Amino acid sequence: MLQETTAAPSTGGNAEALTQMGFANLIEHMTVVNWIVFIVLILMSVLSIYWIIYNFFKHIRLKSNSDRVIATFWETPNAQDAIRFMEEQPRSEPFSKVALDAAQAAAHHQRHDGSRLAESLSRSEFVDRALRQAVTRESAGLEDGLTVLATVGATAPFVGLLGTVWGIYNALIRIGATGQADIGAVAGPVGEALIMTAIGLAVAIPAVLGYNFFVRLNRGVNAKLDTFAHDLHDFFATGARVGEAR
Repeated sequence: MLQETTAAPSTGGNAEALTQMGFANLIEHMTVVNWIVFIVLILMSVLSIYWIIYNFFKHIRLKSNSDRVIATFWETPNAQDAIRFMEEQPRSEPFSKVALDAAQAAAHHQRHDGSRLAESLSRSEFVDRALRQAVTRESAGLEDGLTVLATVGATAPFVGLLGTVWGIYNALIRIGATGQADIGAVAGPVGEALIMTAIGLAVAIPAVLGYNFFVRLNRGVNAKLDTFAHDLHDFFATGARVGEAR
């Protein structure tokens, strides 16, 4: 009977100590270091979510417009009408910008036919150089936000780990101050450490997944850009696409 009387307070004390491991207790007892780590992780999460949403809708627009732009360019019988259609496309549409650069390069070389420019570079070489620069520029534009996602994915777990280390440090300080190593003494700091670890992982995982997803999508867009650029080079250098009757 005496054992039951002494065990009950212990069970109640453990239950009370476990309530100190929740998120509400973390917010209530945050130190300056905890706040810095928490705010940094929140900012990382906001940036990550912003660039994931931005790139997601950008690729949706790109996928819906790219085939239409390419098909319209080749199906338009008049080259001037095709170029005018490309000029009407949004600034964020990469395929139209590559076609415009190729057309401007071909027109520029034609205007200077017989000059030193034409002597130093053939029409094919001049258009090829313009296309390479255009594809490089548009490919770089596809990578908007990927550096942020890669940085968040690589560093957020370590930022959360800083909060973890700080929580364990506070637990050791409390043990030294109270002289007790029971759950009641360390529940709060250990709970803070675990929550910070979880937040760091929760911030990093979507960033890593988003980065890998958009890198794969960009690879497909770059391949389509290269194919379109090669066809444009053949068209502006020879007057016809490869395999097309002149």
